[in-house]
Amino acid sequence: MSNGTSPTIGKPIPARHNPTIIKALRNFAISISVFNIFGYTVLGFEQPWSWPFVALFTAYAFEMVLEAVSARVEARAPRFTGNGVRGVVEFLYPSHITALAMNMLIYVNDRVYVMIFGVLVAVGAKWVLRAPVRGKLRHFMNPSNFGIAVILILFPWASIAPPYEFTERVGTTVDWIVPGLVLIGGTMLNAKLTGRMWLIAGWLSVYVVQAVFRGLVLDTSIPAALIMMTGVAFVLYTNYMVTDPGTSPSAPGSQFAFGGGIAVVYGFFTGAGIAYGLFFATAVVCAIRGGFLWALYISDKARAQRAVLDGARSGDATAGTADPTDSAGKKVVTA
Repeated sequence: MSNGTSPTIGKPIPARHNPTIIKALRNFAISISVFNIFGYTVLGFEQPWSWPFVALFTAYAFEMVLEAVSARVEARAPRFTGNGVRGVVEFLYPSHITALAMNMLIYVNDRVYVMIFGVLVAVGAKWVLRAPVRGKLRHFMNPSNFGIAVILILFPWASIAPPYEFTERVGTTVDWIVPGLVLIGGTMLNAKLTGRMWLIAGWLSVYVVQAVFRGLVLDTSIPAALIMMTGVAFVLYTNYMVTDPGTSPSAPGSQFAFGGGIAVVYGFFTGAGIAYGLFFATAVVCAIRGGFLWALYISDKARAQRAVLDGARSGDATAGTADPTDSAGKKVVTA
């Protein structure tokens, strides 16, 4: 199957991602792996050491099972076949990122089954919550964010990982170095590979606006609302979650609106006293985008059908009013 086709079915193996996205996913996967190793050995991650491996095994297995089922239904070869070990590794980049992000960002005490449930929801959502984009069905819900949001809703005792764990065991200087390194690495990744700098600009600029607005209208401390932007968790979210290329728009204007929309919804949730508004806001905006994509698809399809019907009616009308001719093509004069 090295030629990219299935020997038993004969259909080409569809590409998982284009080369640029694969490179971005690879860098994302390496970055989050290194950060997890650093977090457990230096920073102060509080989840058990075995949990990242449990999360990875769960995500890998579930992703490959769902892909195998999908391939069988669509009469094609699974996407993880056809390119040896490299093909399997590239196929598993998204689930690798999702698994480590889920374990790193959610805190469920010692109940590992809740973390496993969240990973299953995050991976499964990519196969269920889809919308048509350029003629293909693509997932529109940010996987790890959705898994975290579902856990927070269904298990009220759960929480996000406490932000202090990212700098718990280090001194004051490293407190600044860690977010600085994450910021530099994430900015380079998004500027060169994902092309999501307009999204980041929309998110950050509108975040500042909503913070000032809440301060003026709701008497919230503006410095307290803004200082959150200096934390490791905020920098991670900005550079590695909200910029997910698979669930965010590509056009600059749409990117800005997407990022700004998340900031607006976050401001609403926070102003209403709803905790963890960051994750809920992202899920809401992703759902709105998915609904918009479906509405656009349905509208375009209906317009195309109307055009076909109008063309058929126009053809019938023209045929019914044409002048009669004889076999030589000359007009027949009638009384």
